[in-house]
Order: sequence, then structure tokens, then C-alpha cells
Amino acid sequence: MSLPWIFEIWALGHQLPPPGDWTTWVVLGGRGAGKTRAGAEWVRAQVEGAGPLDAGKCKRVALVGETIDQTREVMVFGESGLLACCPPDRRPVWQATRKRLLWPNRAVAEIYSAHNPESLRGPQFDCAWVDELAKWKRGQEAWDMLQFALRLGERPQQVVITTTPKNIRLLKEILAEAATVQTSAPTKANRANLAESFLTYITDKYKGSRLGRQELSGEILTAEEGALWSLNQLDAARVSAIGDFDRIVVAVDPPVTTGKSADTCGIIVAGVMTDGRPVKWRATVLHDASIQGASPQQWAAEAVRVFHEYKCDRLVAEVNQGGELVESLIRQIDPLVSYRAVRASRGKVARAEPVAALYEQGRVGHLAGMPELEDQMCEMTARGFVGKGSPDRVDALVWAITDLMIDPARVFLAPRVRGL
Repeated sequence: MSLPWIFEIWALGHQLPPPGDWTTWVVLGGRGAGKTRAGAEWVRAQVEGAGPLDAGKCKRVALVGETIDQTREVMVFGESGLLACCPPDRRPVWQATRKRLLWPNRAVAEIYSAHNPESLRGPQFDCAWVDELAKWKRGQEAWDMLQFALRLGERPQQVVITTTPKNIRLLKEILAEAATVQTSAPTKANRANLAESFLTYITDKYKGSRLGRQELSGEILTAEEGALWSLNQLDAARVSAIGDFDRIVVAVDPPVTTGKSADTCGIIVAGVMTDGRPVKWRATVLHDASIQGASPQQWAAEAVRVFHEYKCDRLVAEVNQGGELVESLIRQIDPLVSYRAVRASRGKVARAEPVAALYEQGRVGHLAGMPELEDQMCEMTARGFVGKGSPDRVDALVWAITDLMIDPARVFLAPRVRGL
């Protein structure tokens, strides 16, 4: 029966090549999302003809993985590899001594290691399948050599890349090319082919973390060179539960503009625990309530709402742009809010660096569920903010941690045990 071998019938949307005259198809996905199967089935479609002995569109295929062992075990012999995907009458033969697959119609797929880019100097191909490009240590060199080798056939240069996304320059440059198309899917998109216990465990364990967003959701996470915060650092700061805080503040970085296209109003809640000695203090970022496109009355109301929800001791607001108007807005909503105005006398980077140092010392933790804030943090570099717009969320975070742990002018309420 041929139905199980007709991939187009039961494939998931992200596993099918997009239409159009593309050069590179990048399949981004979480672990177990079906990327390997998509690559193997695409190679099948290139080499197989109408009958087992009929020629296909391609005759020579390059299979490139991080190492020879990984290429062989995943792309050739894996559960979703080429040998598992090909029907019996078209299944290729593995020739171990030549490190290649040979189909009944004489099409050939040869395996290569990205660790040895020079091995791609000399051979020539009419298509290629590249696996886990984002983890190649010599990625740029191997990719460049592969491009020179793709020179056979009527439509050379077509490459399929199946990879879990990572923030590397090579992958971002490939995705930015006009002739590149992309499909993507999270791990759960392929839940029909995954054990429910596996999905439940990894989702519960990594949900909300940057590692989870990368490995489960298939997102490319930003982490710029020279960033004050790193992806690993933020994952290491992850806390799953909160204790009793001595002080909690909500910090507000008001937008300069108003209307639907206005900048985001940064609103961040953080708390601190102390045993009486400042060096032992540990803060936790509890919530990102930032709001975009809101009127001054709306973001002020949101800040006051969060103040009461988290039983905050103080609302801290930057007033460089709004002056007394900011306090006036807050007082109109609740005259009794404990309020402190702060004014920036130094640049954003200078204010952020002492806070980043506290993260390096392991003295600030993060609850899960604040991806926009963490993305901005990883785009704040020693050169300045390199993301889009203004780092409003980071600014509010810096004011919150500064008020809790750095600023000697802060006025303390008596320490008291509280729960949220």
C-alpha cells in the first residue's frame, strides 16, 4: 500500500516546501517539531522519479551536519532519516566506505561534516540538505564552501536547512536574503507523533524560559554582542516561586508620545528580601505590566492598579519628560499612593550597568513570563540600545532595582513579612 509513503497527504504545514522560486528553505522548529522528516522528504522529492528506476530532478545531493557521526545517525539512519522515509522499492543502499547513499535510479547523497569545510572543496551537487546549522562551530566557512559546490543541474543552489533556531549571524543573514523562504513550528505542533508525557514534562519545566522559547517554540532570541545581559544569565536567574519580600516597588518609565503609535510605557514590579546586611539582599522581578499605545490616563491607571495588586510600598516614576504631570496623573487616580519621582542625570547604559552587575553576582531573579522585557535586556549593550524603538521596559526595570538595591537616598519602610 503506497498511502503511508505519500508525505503530502499527512504532512504538517511547516513540513511542506513553500511555493515560489526560492533558493533556500529554512525550517525552524522546536525539538521534535518534525524538522528532520521535512528535510528527508524534500530530498526524496528531489531524487525520486515516477518509477523506482526513473531519474528525478536531482542526481547528486549533499547532506551536511555538524559532524560525520551526527549526519549519518540523524539524517541517514535516524527515525525520521532518509532510510526510514523511503519506500522499499526506492530505498537507497548505504555504502559505508564511501559515506554515501545510492538509490536504485543511481542518484547519490553524500554526507559531510561542517567541522571540515575543506571537504566540500572539489565535489559538486545539484541540491543539499543542511541540518542544525545554528550549532555549527565553523558555520560560515562550511556554508560558503557548500555554495561553491552547488553547481549541477538546471536549478542548482537549492538548499533546505532544518534547525533549531539560535541567534547566530549566519542564520540571520540567510533568513534576510530575498531568495530565502521560511516555515516554523513549535514542538507541540507535532504532538501526534510525540509522547504526551514528554510534552508535559518539558513544557512544565521550560515554559516561560528563554531556553523554552528557543528549544520548544522555535524562536530566534536576540542576544547582541557586548550585551549587558545574556540569554544564559537570564535563564540562570529564573525562579519558579517567590518568598516573603521586605519591600516591593512598581517602577514606571512614561512614554514621551501619546496615541496608538506611542512608545510603550514601561511598568515593572520587583521585590527584595534582606537579612539586614545589604550584601545579602536579593531582588526578584515579579511582573512586566508595560502597556503600549495607551493614553497618559490609561498607563497611570495601570500603574496604580499594579501597585495595589502587588501591595507595593512605593511607585517610582521617571519624570525627565513629564515633570509634575506624572505625579498629577497618579494622584488623580489615588492620592494616597506612596510616590517617588526620579530624574535621569546619566545615560541609559550608565544607569543600567550597576543593575547588570547585580545580575552577574546572582542577586536578581526573574519569574517566568516576561519575554519582551528579557529581549530588550539582551539588546542593551555597552554601545547603547540596539533594538527597535526605546528600551522602556529596561528603563523601568533599572529604576525598580535601583530603588530597591542601589540608591542610597531610598527611604525604607520597616521590614515586614508579606505574601502575594
